Amino acid sequence: MYVGIDVGTSMVKAAAFDDTGRQLAVEARPVGLDLHGGRVEQDMDEVYGAVVAVLGELTARVPEPVELAGLTGQGDGVWLVDAAGRPVRSAASWMDGRAHELLDQWLADGTFETVFRRTGGAMFPGCPGPLLAWLDQHEPKSLDSAAAAVYCKDMVFQRLTGAARAVTDVSDASMPFLDPRTRSYDNRVVELLGLTHRRRLLAPVSDPVATAETRGEGLPPGTRIANGPYDLPACALGAGVTAPGDGLLIVGTCLAALVATTDLDLTGEPAGLYISTDRPGHRLRAMPAMVGTAALDWVLSTTGVRHEDVDGLLADTPPGAHGVRVLPYFAPSGERAPFVDPHLRAELTGVCLESTRGDLVRATCEGIGYAARHCLAAAGLTGSLAVCGGGTRSPAWMRLLADVLGRPLRVVEGEVGARGAVLAAAERHGVALDAAAWTRPTEVVEPDPVRAAYYTKGYEEHLARLAEARGRMRT
Repeated sequence: MYVGIDVGTSMVKAAAFDDTGRQLAVEARPVGLDLHGGRVEQDMDEVYGAVVAVLGELTARVPEPVELAGLTGQGDGVWLVDAAGRPVRSAASWMDGRAHELLDQWLADGTFETVFRRTGGAMFPGCPGPLLAWLDQHEPKSLDSAAAAVYCKDMVFQRLTGAARAVTDVSDASMPFLDPRTRSYDNRVVELLGLTHRRRLLAPVSDPVATAETRGEGLPPGTRIANGPYDLPACALGAGVTAPGDGLLIVGTCLAALVATTDLDLTGEPAGLYISTDRPGHRLRAMPAMVGTAALDWVLSTTGVRHEDVDGLLADTPPGAHGVRVLPYFAPSGERAPFVDPHLRAELTGVCLESTRGDLVRATCEGIGYAARHCLAAAGLTGSLAVCGGGTRSPAWMRLLADVLGRPLRVVEGEVGARGAVLAAAERHGVALDAAAWTRPTEVVEPDPVRAAYYTKGYEEHLARLAEARGRMRT
């Protein structure tokens, strides 16, 4: 069997596949997030322990030889480790907002735009540049004692394999230090962020992704494994999004729009990033928004609606939700795609005493759909669109999303990131797998022409409300 490991923000998963790509089993374990005062941190030992646990449970449940394993996980954040990959402090998550004042300063003095013009990455508070600069100012001893500042999957890879030093790959390194043309670190960017004296902390970039054998925790000793790519490009691989112009929308905790491209356009409004892939010259134009299903989860918990009731409420409430509108920017650190605005917050309008829970739920789903359409347009979608993530479990939401986006959706279910990690590992280890069979969609959802026309007008209204909200934030 083939094993894919996906170390997510709130859930660690391991999935087993046969050689045709059929998913055999999945084991999952939640991991905690410590939220306090805009800071979001994770216990690295808890995360690694969850990886070992789910792998042990999976291999016990499917007692077949493991041909190889692929590893992916959440991107961004700062995971400070010692020489053995052990934590120096808690990991600062990609959701962390403590560095927003630094980002405000860089937005004002032009540093933010300069970095984007050099790397194609629009920084946000939870990416490594601002976080490392914040730690350098406020917790320098943590940086002094660290051997490397890595990403989630890199920590897991080093500990699973016992590697002598930490490494990362071009996908994780894409934000914000990697020059996408040379596929190596841009030392001028390091200097602009005031981190030249911390340059040693940037882990070497393995290009293509590093391979090794495991040392026996969770997986049998000697299991071949590959480190990456991180979860966004891994999902693109797992959904079969490799041809230029084709796109993927991940409807998960955060909302991520990805479009495959061979272009590199560093003009226009700085937003999103270019994710380098194992294939030189091939990239993903990524617009990863801060909030996806997390916005709906908040509305459900606030209104007391159960997840299993969402489809019924969507079916019973008409398009437009009786005038209720939601700008779904709920993250405490603002928004990062398809624009960067650390101070933007969610807005609910059109609510009155006659508004129902169904109106609030549908308006939230419509708002998330509009945000997705905005991200996909900015990313340059011209071809087919695949969709994956937890949101695909709601048929009614998928129909609504197809209508809001005005295009067919290739729905890819299951552990898409883990699937992509296996495909990447197979490529690196020279194992022949049928990628078309592994990435075949579960179904295709077609939009309703009448509703799609209605939502095209609604999208324009959404953009106008968003512009007004961003203007208020600046005053």
